[in-house]
Amino acid sequence: MFRSLKVRNYRMFAAGGIVSNTGTWLQRTAQDWLVLDLTQHQGGGSASALGTATALQFLPMLLFGMFGGMLADRYPKRPILITAQVLMASLALTIGVLTMTGSAQVWHVYVMAFVLGLISCVEVPTRQAFVVEMVGRRDLSNAIALNSSIFNLARVVGPAIAGMLIYVLGGTGPIFLINAATFGAVISSLILMRRSELTPSPPVPRAKGQLREGLRHVIQREELLMPVLLIGFVSIFTQSFSMSIALMAREVFGAGASSFGLASSMFAVGALGGALLAARRSRLSRKVLLVGAIGFGLFQIASGLAPGYPAYLVLLVPTGIALITINTAANASVQIATSPDMRGRVMGIYFLVFTGGAPLGAPLVGWFSDLGGPRLGVILSGAMVLVGTGLALLMTRLISARVGEPALATA
Repeated sequence: MFRSLKVRNYRMFAAGGIVSNTGTWLQRTAQDWLVLDLTQHQGGGSASALGTATALQFLPMLLFGMFGGMLADRYPKRPILITAQVLMASLALTIGVLTMTGSAQVWHVYVMAFVLGLISCVEVPTRQAFVVEMVGRRDLSNAIALNSSIFNLARVVGPAIAGMLIYVLGGTGPIFLINAATFGAVISSLILMRRSELTPSPPVPRAKGQLREGLRHVIQREELLMPVLLIGFVSIFTQSFSMSIALMAREVFGAGASSFGLASSMFAVGALGGALLAARRSRLSRKVLLVGAIGFGLFQIASGLAPGYPAYLVLLVPTGIALITINTAANASVQIATSPDMRGRVMGIYFLVFTGGAPLGAPLVGWFSDLGGPRLGVILSGAMVLVGTGLALLMTRLISARVGEPALATA
């Protein structure tokens, strides 16, 4: 389960990631809560404003994600990652100061979310492609699963701590400042890595048509096309699930900040369990991916129908297991099937569809929640995940047949 941690560089990267990801989830929770507070004070629609903030954070990936992946193929990845971490720390520091001084407004959060999304366009595909340079192809799927475990361990700890700190410190401002400080851990791990033990892919020279080349690489290979399409369809509604938790906790069950943190943590407990189960597997098959997608849709519908807060908390655990199963299986299968010189571009495409659905899904969920309540938003999201899974299978069959690939076998 933990074989990738034998590699010193990856071990340092993972340790820095635990600290930094915890800070990120502190900020993620604080950002949602800050938007709800600001819109409540200003008489705005909280669900729609929360959806707008989420959409703005993911919109840059939809617009520029492929360009970020191209940069990851062209330039050394470690310096890119260090620069990105410094910029994200600066953003957290800025919004923290604005909030602490009472100057923060909703448009400040919108701007921060959008700029953070711009940085992520380059940072996310670069970070994903960098994993294989640390651990090699043999341990790649294990390292991806452990990355998910680290991410979701932080997701367990971060919201719970954030909810407690918001209550104890009387506001969200200190949370952003704490997150700014946590970036020091991952920056230090990147600086202190032994470059001699990395196996970087040769930089791809600048040339015309490199984005089209990456697209063709995905379209012509069914083992890449199917997970990319599935992630593209289901992520429209999976990416806004943390927003749904905030709305359900606050608007349906009347929970305060600490209880909201508990709900987020219950979801992350399931996600952490799903990631550890994935790390034990030597191969994450297409069947695992499909079962995860169907399971997430069904459990999301069930959570929207939960009769009380305790039942809702319990249902968040299997929902988290299902979601991380989708993400880990899709990520690992795409990276393993990708040529090294294409990895940055393919991961750019992958994360374009992975995060690019949020600008569509988050406002839609917010709108449905404003019209019919958060329960309706959650139930419809789960139903659309099931529809999206079916569409991904159908489109893979059609596109593969059109380009001469064998039709998708029954899972």
